Amino acid sequence: MRRIGPDEWSGLAMLIVCLGAGSPVPLGLVTPAVPVPLWVVLFLTSMVAAVAAVAEVGPLAARRAAYAVAVVAGWAVVVTAPQAGLLPVLLVVLAALGAEVVRPPVDLAVVALNTGVIALAAHRNHGDGVELVMMAAFYALIQLATLFSLTAIRRERRLRRELARAHVDLQAASVLLAGSARAAERLRISRELHDLIGHQLTVLTLELETARHRRGEAAREHVERANRVARGVLADVRVTVGALRAGPATDLAEALREVGRDVPGLDVVVEVGDDVEADEEQTAALVRAVQEIVTNTLRHAGADELRVGVARDGDTIRLTATDDGRGAAEVVPGNGLRGIAERFAALGGDVGYDGTSGFRLTARMPVR
Repeated sequence: MRRIGPDEWSGLAMLIVCLGAGSPVPLGLVTPAVPVPLWVVLFLTSMVAAVAAVAEVGPLAARRAAYAVAVVAGWAVVVTAPQAGLLPVLLVVLAALGAEVVRPPVDLAVVALNTGVIALAAHRNHGDGVELVMMAAFYALIQLATLFSLTAIRRERRLRRELARAHVDLQAASVLLAGSARAAERLRISRELHDLIGHQLTVLTLELETARHRRGEAAREHVERANRVARGVLADVRVTVGALRAGPATDLAEALREVGRDVPGLDVVVEVGDDVEADEEQTAALVRAVQEIVTNTLRHAGADELRVGVARDGDTIRLTATDDGRGAAEVVPGNGLRGIAERFAALGGDVGYDGTSGFRLTARMPVR
């Protein structure tokens, strides 16, 4: 289950403040210019539309339309109940929420219009005078300060997400580069063993084979013993060369953990079965898959934790990744998910997705 973070708590606090500011009307302490049931409907419409606008569900155009409904309903609520002293706080909150939905110029226009509505409400309640100017200026400054603060926070959040994605990409590139370097070094050593030591031992074997046919029974026994030793050494060299060529170039578990290590804002847990053996190409596919999964989780899921598991299932290597984010009723693969599917398909495997509870990816490839 996803943990409630500071954003959720601050949103809940703002909701409580707005409900408190509007409570005098339903409680009968303030009489609005319209029937109370209609006023309550307008107030609730503004609140619900505001929540829908910042819920990050659905297309941006629909969220902006919801925000417009929230602002207009908020204007009606404030103008029709000018005696509710703290009710303009609702417009301050709506201006702050605009930083999540609309561009800064539009949000500044909302602030200006909100200030005009607050001035109109103050005029209806107090008439003209210094108090009206002071009230309008006070709420205008609060809106601007809140808007600029949230814009800066949003920019910092975006930069942190970009930094986290760059961190994941750098970790994956480092792992793959280290694996390639180790593989190249192993191949170089195996070639030198084969070309140098293997060749010398082969020559020695041929020389001893020739000596075996010479006269002298006393020498024959020693020659044959040396011949057997030389052939054994040559066999050992060939076995060593084969092991160097076939052995994995990268520690899979450590490589995958390195990709998800110290990712800002996301706890990545990686578990790899002890019986999982992957060659260099399969390891690269798994590393790239985990890299893309972590990046997608940071970008879209809004999750706190991501669990990645790699296990052997019969003749199959199975990769599973599950986060505790918002999920998606219908998963539409982007370039990243299509890239994972293409990599596994090239290795004879397949990929499946499920977004009903968080997001879950399952990928399989045959054991080589």
